[in-house]
Amino acid sequence: MLETESETVIIGASAAGLATAACLKRGHRPFVLLEQSQHIASAWRRHYERLHLHTSKGLSTLPHMNFPRKAPRYPSRAQVIEYLESYAARFSLVPRFNQRVVSVRRNGESWLTKTESDAWRSRHVVVATGYTRIPKRPGWPGIESFKGPVIHSSEYRNGQPWAGRNVLVIGFGNSGGEIALDLREHGARPSLSVRSPVNIVPRDFLGLPILAWGILLRALPTRVADAVAKIVSRLTIGSLSDLGLRQLPYGPMAQIRGDHRIPLLDIGTVAAIRRREIEVLPGVESFDASTVRFSDGKERAFDAVVLATGYRPSISDFLEGAEGLLDENGAPRNGANLLPGLHFCGFNVVPTGMLREISREARRIAQMIASPSS
Repeated sequence: MLETESETVIIGASAAGLATAACLKRGHRPFVLLEQSQHIASAWRRHYERLHLHTSKGLSTLPHMNFPRKAPRYPSRAQVIEYLESYAARFSLVPRFNQRVVSVRRNGESWLTKTESDAWRSRHVVVATGYTRIPKRPGWPGIESFKGPVIHSSEYRNGQPWAGRNVLVIGFGNSGGEIALDLREHGARPSLSVRSPVNIVPRDFLGLPILAWGILLRALPTRVADAVAKIVSRLTIGSLSDLGLRQLPYGPMAQIRGDHRIPLLDIGTVAAIRRREIEVLPGVESFDASTVRFSDGKERAFDAVVLATGYRPSISDFLEGAEGLLDENGAPRNGANLLPGLHFCGFNVVPTGMLREISREARRIAQMIASPSS
C-alpha cells in the first residue's frame, strides 16, 4: 500500500471538512481531503427533499463566503448543496473521492490514516465525518413480521408514494416532525410516535430567527435563558399537553448543554397536529404483520413506517486508541484531552447553530495547525 505524506489529513468533505480545508488553503498549509462517497456534501444529498436549513443563512455561512443574496432566509436542501459545491470551487478544494477511511492511529510522532486503497502519514488529522454517519435502526418485537416497508429517514425522499395511506413516523426530532408534515402535504395520513418528553421552540420569534435569540441567550445563565425560552414557547407553541405531548422538565438551553440535543424547531408541524392532520401516539411496544402496538396498549394498522430515530457518529469504527475521547455513540466528549495533532470539527452541539459553530471551529483548527508549536 502506497504511503503519502501531508501535514494534515481531513476526513469528510461536507461542511466541516470543506470549511477546515478552505481555512488551511488560505493559510497556505498543505492538506489532503478524503471523502468516502463520490460527491461532496454526501450527508445533505441523502436527506429528504423537503429539508431546509433550520438556521438562517446570514448566521450559517462558512468562512470567507456568504450564501447568495437570492437564497431565501432558510435555504433548501438543494440550495445548501449548491452552496457547498460553489464553496469547494471558490477555494479550489478537490477531495479524493471513494476513499473510505478504515483506520486512523497514532504512529510515533505522526498519524497514519488508511483507506481501503491508500495510506497517509501526517502531523494532524481532522475528523469531520459528522453526526449522520451511521443510521440508528432500533428493533422492536415482531418488526420482522411487519408486511409494509420500514425505512430509515435517510432512505425517505418524499411522501408521494404513500398518498392516501397510513404512515407511522417513529421519533419527534426535527427530521420526524418535518417528515410527518411532508407526508401530510403529499396526501398521506401520518401519525407520530413520541416516546419521550420534548421541548419545542419556534423557528422565528418577533421577526428574528430563533438562532439569533440563541446567540443572545447563550451569554445568560442556563436557568435564566430557559425561563425566557419558556415564555417564548408558551406564547408561540402553547400547551404541549393539549397536543398529547409531554414537556421536558428542563428547558431547551439545558437540553442542548446537558443532553447535546437540539429541541424541535417548529416549521408547521404543531399547527398540523392542532388541526388533527397529524396524530400523536405514544411509544411503540411491538409489531405484527399489519399493526403496531403502543405503550398505552392500543393497536393501530399502518401501511408503512419511517424510522426518524437519528444517527450515530461512530468514530470509534476507524479511530484507534480513542478510549476516553468518545461517548457511547462514538461522538467526541466535551472537554476530553485530545491526542497531539487530533482535531474534531462539526460535533459541538450549541444553541447558536451547527454551521456557525463549524465556521468558528474550522478557523480555530487552522490556527492551531499553523502555530509553530503544533
